[in-house]
Amino acid sequence: MLDVARASAQASAADVESARLSIHAELATDYFTLRGLDREQQLLNDTVAAYEQALRLTQERFRGGIASQADVAQAETQLETTRAQAVDLTAGRQTVEHAVAVLVGQPASTFSIAVSPQPAEPPPTVPVAVPTQLLERRPDIAAAERRVAAASAQIGVATAAYYPILTLSGLAGFESSAFGTFLAGASNFWAVGPTLLINVFDAGRRRAVKEQAIGAHNQATANYREAVLSAFREVEDQLSTLRVLDDEARVQANAVAASERSLTLATNRYRGGVASYLEVITAQGFALANERTAVDIATRRMTATVLLLKGLGGGWDVSTLPAVRN
Repeated sequence: MLDVARASAQASAADVESARLSIHAELATDYFTLRGLDREQQLLNDTVAAYEQALRLTQERFRGGIASQADVAQAETQLETTRAQAVDLTAGRQTVEHAVAVLVGQPASTFSIAVSPQPAEPPPTVPVAVPTQLLERRPDIAAAERRVAAASAQIGVATAAYYPILTLSGLAGFESSAFGTFLAGASNFWAVGPTLLINVFDAGRRRAVKEQAIGAHNQATANYREAVLSAFREVEDQLSTLRVLDDEARVQANAVAASERSLTLATNRYRGGVASYLEVITAQGFALANERTAVDIATRRMTATVLLLKGLGGGWDVSTLPAVRN
């Protein structure tokens, strides 16, 4: 029973570490999401300033008889639409900020994080562990393995029930040295007397307990196998996601550069009187959409990196489990 208790205690300690790792990963994910929203907010604010300048230019051209009233209306529409997007983003940021407050144990009403746009830098390179290292660094795998050990030890306890330790009693019979406690209170007293009462035959109870222990061991083994396979899948999923997002970020950077060139050309053509303001608005829309997509990709790369670190067990190691003392 002592081996069962030790393995179960270690499994519980690993469960605590697994929960802590999940909370840390969620906090990091929310934080990088918040910084991504800050950067997107900065982008929208800069865009609003640019659209205000474009509106002033259009109004001047209208007063000079060069632009039409329709051009002014289109410029105003583009500006106000972007302002509405900026306001909506502020509400989204507050929601994420409140989620961070809960994770750090602070009231949402009094908690705040200063605005700081996420830098447009690639996430750090994460060294990937080999499978055997992964088995040592995932607390959920360690917990599942310890439950297998506990279930295995429980089989030994159930098997030992067939062979009670007998001592000669003062009642002209035999009784277990652990009377009243052996196998969940089963009777271990053997008395040979006038009544010929022998409680050795228990209608298969000991056999059923052993079979139950074997079934629990098989279940724990299946859970352990599932934990290992799930860990490998999680790591491979994030590695694949990071590879795809890395390629997507390079392609998106080209799209942003191309849309900015297109916007510059459209603005110059409009000022030269060879293009309508609709061409400018179209170029503005493409430029803003591509820039927001680039910010979203950067945020997703940071989130995938956090999830990869979680999949690798963070900085945890199986050696931090409570030591087994005799």
